[in-house]
Amino acid sequence: MTSLPHHVTDGRADAPALLLGPSLGTSLHLWDAQVPALARGHRVVRYDLPGHGGSPSALLTGITGPPTVAALAGLVLDLADSLGIGRFAYAGDSLGGAVGTWLALHHPDRLTSLALVCTAARFGDPQGWHDRAAQVRAHGLGALADSAPERWFTPAFRTSGTARALIDDHRHTDPAGYAACCEALAAFDVRDQLHRVTAPVLVIAGRQDRATPPEDARLLADSIAGSTLLELDAAAHLAPAEQPQRVLHALLDHLGAESRPAAGHAATTHAAGAAVRRAVLGDAHVERAGAATTAFTAPFQDLITRYAWGEIWTRPGLDRRTRSCMTLTALVALGHHDELAMHVRAARTNGLTDEEIQEVLLQSAIYCGVPAANTAFAIAARVLADLDA
Repeated sequence: MTSLPHHVTDGRADAPALLLGPSLGTSLHLWDAQVPALARGHRVVRYDLPGHGGSPSALLTGITGPPTVAALAGLVLDLADSLGIGRFAYAGDSLGGAVGTWLALHHPDRLTSLALVCTAARFGDPQGWHDRAAQVRAHGLGALADSAPERWFTPAFRTSGTARALIDDHRHTDPAGYAACCEALAAFDVRDQLHRVTAPVLVIAGRQDRATPPEDARLLADSIAGSTLLELDAAAHLAPAEQPQRVLHALLDHLGAESRPAAGHAATTHAAGAAVRRAVLGDAHVERAGAATTAFTAPFQDLITRYAWGEIWTRPGLDRRTRSCMTLTALVALGHHDELAMHVRAARTNGLTDEEIQEVLLQSAIYCGVPAANTAFAIAARVLADLDA
């Protein structure tokens, strides 16, 4: 049996390394939505905790002495060594974050930066974790998996496909490995050591997180010199799944120059595109798109942010008013009605008056066809009336 955690690697072998740690009860798929963008500038390594995903429980149950976060961190270092990785950036959610904190305290020479997501320096009353470990060993994970949506997600996200997939991972976790990880959490308390962390640290909290509430994140940020704290609304304990784009953008900003590919400027164009997209379409639209993003759609969202908004809408050759006119005409011609409604709103944002939008649609009637323009006028009239209301 292998002595290393199950893992998946994405990105170029010669890129700066980034290790991603999952939460208790989840697998490496917790980070699916962030990997496509992160792997353009990093060698991204995701791993499974013992008994989770593809990792055997024996990784922890076979050690001498009680399970500890230090033992989990040792497995991560063994994995990095086996891959020839010396120094690396690290991001982890919950228990995965605790592993990162331990590495920062005991192996600061190995970390280039650290992102602590929905995690804590101490995870509540140790006895509660011992009780949970005993319950799981005696009765399995069924009851915990049933209650996980309330612990892990906000109400609006609990029935999403991403949430269901993560709950399914939880249900299929080996009870022995899960119980051992619970005991590791019970023994973890580094509140009085946080001042020794020297790596650049980003702390991300979900404002609706019941497992590691925002006050836990604030303690981390207040105790680690120079750290940055980001609190995300509409996010609970598994923020990388529930707010994938916001977590991704925070990680890209935190990783900084390391996130930029050697041959290209993907991170730069992504940041510029995200800013223009918000300016043109509005925060509400972008937040809805981000909330609806799944592991399946994340690469497409990244593509349009970088190329449509970061490469085209940011070019200096045309102003945004002109680009809005051109976009409206193209959408009328092609019959993309949902996009047309969105860009009528954007045209208003970009400074077009109702009369100018009317002129664009009249021009489209001649060159795109009267039926197409007829539908476009109906859509635009409805959108403009809603905006005025």
